[in-house]
Amino acid sequence: MSTESIQTLVTGNGDARRTLVVVFLRGAADGLSLVPPVADDDYHRARPSMRISAQAALPLDGFFGLHPLMRALLPLYKEGLMAIVHAAGSEDTTRSHFEAQDFMEHGGLAAGGWLGRFLRYGGSPSAISALGAITLGPKLPESLRGAPAATAIQSLDQYSLGTDAEQLTQQLRRLYALQRGEIAAAGRETLNALGRLQALRSSTYTPANGAQYGEDTFSQRLRMLARLIKARVGLEAASIDLDGWDSHFTQATLLEPLMQQLAGGLGAFCRDLGPGGIATTSVVVMTEFGRRVAENSSFGTDHGRGSVMFLLGGGVRGGRIVGKWPGLASSSLEGPGDLAVAHNYRDVLAPVLRRHGAAGEHLRVIFPDYELREMDV
Repeated sequence: MSTESIQTLVTGNGDARRTLVVVFLRGAADGLSLVPPVADDDYHRARPSMRISAQAALPLDGFFGLHPLMRALLPLYKEGLMAIVHAAGSEDTTRSHFEAQDFMEHGGLAAGGWLGRFLRYGGSPSAISALGAITLGPKLPESLRGAPAATAIQSLDQYSLGTDAEQLTQQLRRLYALQRGEIAAAGRETLNALGRLQALRSSTYTPANGAQYGEDTFSQRLRMLARLIKARVGLEAASIDLDGWDSHFTQATLLEPLMQQLAGGLGAFCRDLGPGGIATTSVVVMTEFGRRVAENSSFGTDHGRGSVMFLLGGGVRGGRIVGKWPGLASSSLEGPGDLAVAHNYRDVLAPVLRRHGAAGEHLRVIFPDYELREMDV
């Protein structure tokens, strides 16, 4: 590590770096409900009971609409801060939640996770700092395996040296002040992060710009994430899950509150960060696969293939549905009747990672054994 890189760690000058936020919708979210192709007649024929009408959907581009319960995302789309990639997914065809999630989070069959490799090989040198990478939840996701440093956080109170740590902190500061090298630099950065978190815990947080978060866990974790980003604790990547999208039965009852949490939480998060904060923060929303095109006899949908990805902030060329639509005619479907995967998730992630410092040679390491066809997002 260069002297300049170590100095960045010690002084915190690297805190102006960009933050990447990965939201994983576990359980296979139905992209045809989140962003219904309301101008596709085959969609309406396949879902006579569950379809979203063109009148009910929030208009996007004349062909696709946004589910009316996701209204909180519509201003971001109109302001050019959100792009949507439909018919997205991976080449895994197992339709198994666990296998598909592992395949996607590992970036293929490679060991470790794609986000961990990005932080190790393509991110900032200060990704080794104590709060360089976090997951907001009880355990690290597979995507962060192999990161130089990653921490699972459920609350700010978890991250401390205890209630009577002042003497220990002073001793550690004296110790690290006498040392040189990466370990000492990381130690100093850890103590700096702890100090900043202590200041956060002792102060009251009011979201900015009139942002109002819901009381659900997902929204509250995004609230904490916005607070950490604005406190400049050196956060480079964050992962957060929203579970429960496996909608075999009575899909509307299951998905409606999840869609409200997803849209409401992300809408408040972007509003809270403000124009400056969202300009340096990229949010990627993804899921392991989509649902069958046709509704089943239980007013739900079974495991499918293609779904939808959302990209917010961070320089995204928003206000667009990106890519091609394979269609829902029977001749265009995969397997037993699934929306085809027209866009590989790696091709969506690659340009986002470039904006966060990953060059071409880094991308080949992050996504090994795959020929990238980067999308224009």
